[in-house]
Amino acid sequence: MRPRPGNGGRSAQRPVPAPPPGRHKRLPLEPRPASRTAILLRRLTVRLGSTRLGRRSASLLALAVVGGFSVYGIVLGGHVEAAKEIGLDVADAAGNVAGFKVKEVNISGHNHVTPAEILEAAGIKSSTSILFVNADETRARLEQLPWIQSASVRKFYPDRIDISIAERQAFALWQSGGEIRVIARDGTPIAPYSDDSRYLQLPIVVGEGAEKRVGDIVDALARLPALRDQVRAAILVAERRWTLKMRNGIDVRLPETGMDEALVALMDLDRDKKLLSRDITIIDLRLPDRVVVRLSDAAADARAQMLKARAKAKKGGPA
Repeated sequence: MRPRPGNGGRSAQRPVPAPPPGRHKRLPLEPRPASRTAILLRRLTVRLGSTRLGRRSASLLALAVVGGFSVYGIVLGGHVEAAKEIGLDVADAAGNVAGFKVKEVNISGHNHVTPAEILEAAGIKSSTSILFVNADETRARLEQLPWIQSASVRKFYPDRIDISIAERQAFALWQSGGEIRVIARDGTPIAPYSDDSRYLQLPIVVGEGAEKRVGDIVDALARLPALRDQVRAAILVAERRWTLKMRNGIDVRLPETGMDEALVALMDLDRDKKLLSRDITIIDLRLPDRVVVRLSDAAADARAQMLKARAKAKKGGPA
């Protein structure tokens, strides 16, 4: 029979016999003092084991202790994320047995995002228990989807979740690096471009950084609808100023500052001089006191011939 533990929590030691001659002497292992938690767990397990119900509880307690050491090993081994997934699945199963399985998910406000994409982002599966759905974390995950600007998640016990979302609106098409993407007003890329009829009438901006300043040029052109309808695309040059590509092939170079005034001056010139209808390739509005235009090659040749003929006529020579 083993000696019972004394008041100090240590077991009495038997005398250690002397080692045989010719062997190294090994010191006896000093037993580690039991922690207060270990002593309490031991006593609780012994007491619970005295009854039938207690034996089941004792088994659960033992599993919990073993599970605790397993989790400790998982943390040391660097498998925390996998362990969290397993732990959540186990917790969901326990919650479902208790009657808290999610049976109904109501989704509203979606148009471009499908219900399947919303459920996947929210992490809600057929085995999810409402007890372990964190509404704030779920909302944050939903708002990481490009189309979703804001979301709200509400839990109704025992088995219903309501998800309401507000989607971003397609504002313009942005071309950069050979790709065209649909962007929101704040410049957030929300979808790759497709031939969807909803995107055909969107304004087009081109260049690095153009998505961040798209609101400026779109709003400026919206105040001059007659001009806006003639613009094919707006190109941001060196992330400082815009050049308008007109549908008839003319480039309109706008100044870095005073863009609104330059656009109004352009409309005045077009009304009085039909400037946008002439055979020119570039209209430069970057100088505050003048407008510089560049003729097309054909127009430049025709003008050169006309000036040459006019000069000869003044000298009285043959044309």
